[in-house]
Amino acid sequence: RRVLFRSFHGGLVGSTVAALIYVRVRRLPVWKFADALAPGIALGSFVGQFGCLMNGCCYGRPADLPWAIHFPADLHETRGAAVHPVQVYDSLLNLGLCLGLMWLHRRRRFEGQIFAAYLLGYAVVRTVAEWFRGDYPSRLTGAGLTPGQWQSLAVLVAGAVLWWQLRSEEHTSELQA
Repeated sequence: RRVLFRSFHGGLVGSTVAALIYVRVRRLPVWKFADALAPGIALGSFVGQFGCLMNGCCYGRPADLPWAIHFPADLHETRGAAVHPVQVYDSLLNLGLCLGLMWLHRRRRFEGQIFAAYLLGYAVVRTVAEWFRGDYPSRLTGAGLTPGQWQSLAVLVAGAVLWWQLRSEEHTSELQA
């Protein structure tokens, strides 16, 4: 069975749609709302990756590193082999993204910039973390990319288009003022 979004990407799409409906019904400013939430989304991913670590999902490829981790041999499909702690990598990258977005928020130049930056940053964070993943069967990868990287490519494009469009709208409104 093929699943379009088997990861965080599906949650991002679903929560974005739900938030847009809420914002429209309440007649709130969409991009101010999105900008306010973006650092919290990254912070939620920071915390959520510890759940993945404790559950043993999203585990890494075999690694011969001092910080490699071992899941219980009798309980995990890695059979106790040393693997990259991808969940920790992903968590720390998301913490960095959260801090970067908070820094950028004080310097934003147009509404929607922080949310667009989140999309761009998350796509990069996820793509980097995915290089270390070891839980994908080879049949799920295409052109050397994991499903998460393909989905991140779509998020990257969406973030770039959103950034360009919102920045253009802001520049246009400045010219008309």
